[in-house]
Amino acid sequence: MSLSFSDLGLSSACVHHLEAQGFSTPTAIQVQAIPPLLSGQDVVGQAQTGTGKTAAFALPILEQIDNDCTSVQALILTPTRELAMQVSQAIHRLSYSSRLRMLAVYGGQAIHRQISQLERGVQILVGTPGRILDLLGRGNLNLAQLRWLVLDEADEMLNMGFIKDVKEILSQAPSERQTAFFSATMASEIRQLTRQFLRSPVTITVEQPKAAPTQIRQMAYKVPPGRSKIEALQPILELEDPESALIFVRTRRTAAELTSQLQASGYSVDEYHGDLNQAQRERLMNRFQKKQVRWVVATDVAARGLHVEHMTHVINYDLPDSAESYVHRIGRTGRAGQSGTAISLIQPLDHHKLRGIERYIQQKLMVQSAPTRRQIEARHFERLQQHVQEALTGERLASFLPMVAQLNQEYDLHAIAAAALQLAFDQSCPANSQPEPIVKRDLPLVNRQATKSNRSRPTSHKS
Repeated sequence: MSLSFSDLGLSSACVHHLEAQGFSTPTAIQVQAIPPLLSGQDVVGQAQTGTGKTAAFALPILEQIDNDCTSVQALILTPTRELAMQVSQAIHRLSYSSRLRMLAVYGGQAIHRQISQLERGVQILVGTPGRILDLLGRGNLNLAQLRWLVLDEADEMLNMGFIKDVKEILSQAPSERQTAFFSATMASEIRQLTRQFLRSPVTITVEQPKAAPTQIRQMAYKVPPGRSKIEALQPILELEDPESALIFVRTRRTAAELTSQLQASGYSVDEYHGDLNQAQRERLMNRFQKKQVRWVVATDVAARGLHVEHMTHVINYDLPDSAESYVHRIGRTGRAGQSGTAISLIQPLDHHKLRGIERYIQQKLMVQSAPTRRQIEARHFERLQQHVQEALTGERLASFLPMVAQLNQEYDLHAIAAAALQLAFDQSCPANSQPEPIVKRDLPLVNRQATKSNRSRPTSHKS
């Protein structure tokens, strides 16, 4: 029998608000974390992003905030500005008090505006370590009334080199406080932080999904010797023609270079990175959601701020260092029962990583050679056939029948149809591609999207 939110010790007002927001059943991390946090215990939780951990630490804090006190009572540290915004937005949705005063602070935003808001009174502060330290150093942030301190995505803090800053913030916080750490993995440095700054914490582990969802088609392509990754990627993109894709790279420099090369080839693609200001980030996110940009190139850290309902493809341009990260990456596609495709590029030095991933997901990934031009053209013909079949049942077909009747006075109907298909194929196939003649009647006629307007080069966010 599953537990309800009321079973966890939350107030009726909180439960009613959650139900009104559409939350009826708590997740595993919420079931395990909320009761000890409500009772005042420190907590260490191991759980991936997307498991509901924000509500796990936010609900107990919201239940106990002193509305009559306008000083900072809760501090939530996040590794990125994207996560800071997500957490603050989530807490606003979870709060049922009109008196809640909350603020998200991070670099890239005017600090004087943040200082002004702090001076007016803030009860819950969400922020990145660098900006929090800056505010502490300026004397504009007072932690004397702090009762809760949460470290969210602790492993990313470690990966991004923020652990020293985190230690400094923890050291300046009052010792009489309640502390919670949440992390997808538990590296030795995180465990050391736990021993140093937490008091007899309750340890919670939500079983990480090792197997990738069955609705995700996983593929791996080897990069041919003597060829660059981008040269290996382009025929794969031609073959797959992703409707929406997130392309993972290791570094910001690689993201910039790959985006530039794909844009130069005419693809609808943009880059999501830490140097974008907030307006640029929101504009790109909005364009991606509306499919005005089809593909986004990003690092793991930057990609935490990107969420699209139906992502058709995830592409590992660079393999991640851990098998857990691989599962987390590809889990962005194939959600809500929909199908998805995960593609990885493999160089000779990547084979040991691939073996580790296969052991972790308990599945063998067949490494394939790069698609041939004939395979790509066959896929183009296949898609063209699908679009023709859709057009035959569409409402616009009647508009073109008079033209067909006029042409039929001079040409055979089969020739007219073949000419129309040739025009559609030539418009959608790469300009430098000349299809091999199709002689077998049973070979599927096809192609990529007949209107490839989406494939036109987008306006870069850097303009």
